[in-house]
Amino acid sequence: MMKAKAILLGLMLCAITAPVGHAQVTIDVAKITCNQFATYKIANPENIALWLSGYHKGKTGGNTLVDPQALKAKSTEVVNYCLQHPDTPVMQAVETLFGISN
Repeated sequence: MMKAKAILLGLMLCAITAPVGHAQVTIDVAKITCNQFATYKIANPENIALWLSGYHKGKTGGNTLVDPQALKAKSTEVVNYCLQHPDTPVMQAVETLFGISN
């Protein structure tokens, strides 16, 4: 009986100290379609909008200011556009709506 308890305790300690595997997921934002963006299939659209905002601001001069209310309004505008144009890449939708070019 003591041997069984010792084995069980040993197995529990192994299970507790075993390294946890973390999956690394990367997303190519240029390949996200409007459908994926607007329907939360990739991530929360507001999170993607934050990344897009930073990406485009970095390309157009490094502006580091963020206006949360304006960002939310633009995010909503992109979602509405994307619902009408589901096959359009989301980066193209942003460029179309806000005149940002690559």
